[in-house]
Amino acid sequence: MRAPRTLRPLLESVAAVSVGLLAGGVLIWAFGHSPLAAYRALLMGAFGSREDLLETLAFATPLLLTALTFAVGVRAGLFNIGAEGQVYLGAVGAASVAGLLPLPPGVHLLAATLAGMTAGALWALVPAMLKAWRGVHEVISTIMCNWIALHLSMYLAITFLAEPGRAERTIPALPTARYPVLSEESTLTAVLFVAVGLALGVYAYLWGTRAGYELRLAGENPDAARYAGVRPERVVVLSFVLGGMAAGFAGASQVIGRPPAWSLYATLGNVTTLGFDGIGVALVGRNHPLGSVLAAVLFGALVQGGRLMEYEVGVLSELVRALNGIVVLAMAVPELWSLLRGRLVR
Repeated sequence: MRAPRTLRPLLESVAAVSVGLLAGGVLIWAFGHSPLAAYRALLMGAFGSREDLLETLAFATPLLLTALTFAVGVRAGLFNIGAEGQVYLGAVGAASVAGLLPLPPGVHLLAATLAGMTAGALWALVPAMLKAWRGVHEVISTIMCNWIALHLSMYLAITFLAEPGRAERTIPALPTARYPVLSEESTLTAVLFVAVGLALGVYAYLWGTRAGYELRLAGENPDAARYAGVRPERVVVLSFVLGGMAAGFAGASQVIGRPPAWSLYATLGNVTTLGFDGIGVALVGRNHPLGSVLAAVLFGALVQGGRLMEYEVGVLSELVRALNGIVVLAMAVPELWSLLRGRLVR
């Protein structure tokens, strides 16, 4: 008996999680640890207390934003992997305004947030224009932009934004540019609500506006979109700019929305891999803005819970990362296969 179409994604996700946990359990057992004890520690570390739950959400917040970048690109028929570089520039933009430009409370926070989002969007325009008007494949251009953004951001952070006497990080954001901390027990700030609001806004844009419908139509059936008068250049630019704003905000969130440093590390250590991790989050969330919210919480739980797994059960950090990768890979396989099948059919 075949499952109803509406339940199929849920059943596929449950099956994928089961396979991932089973495979991860075998790996834990092979290294001499108890899978049940390890998974118990993972669960308790992620959700066992109010402090753990808040920290899980703190890890999930930037991943939700970078997942939106990839998900919007997929909806437009693009494979945008440029979130990593856009995160870097977003962090630099937010650090500049938050640390160097004194402004009144409220205005300063808004200005720093918009600076991060604008920097991410501007950096996304480079591959967008190359794709729209020169036909350069977005995978090639975004990979190149990621590398350029890495070295450019490190140069800007070290040369112009370094804190005097502490060259390892930029000038901390002024108190007027910081999101309020929700609890002294964790690093979670009110930036979480803005990130979730942005996800809801992206959902409303894609499924509630004509421009969003055109974007999705261009991704699902490019020939029908052209026949209906949809301009592909406009779709490409809009999807990249929207994704760049989300990624730029992800970078800003680690500067003005994550204590205790309130700054960007000169090595970019507090923002690296956020863009690439967002690809996995988007795939697990079926490239849907609301699905990405749940998937980001899962990723946050794996990171936060993995700490207790190391401490209580003695699982090596490398093994924890391998376990997380297995679970995520298993959950992403259904959407990844759907994505590849769609590309092959075209």
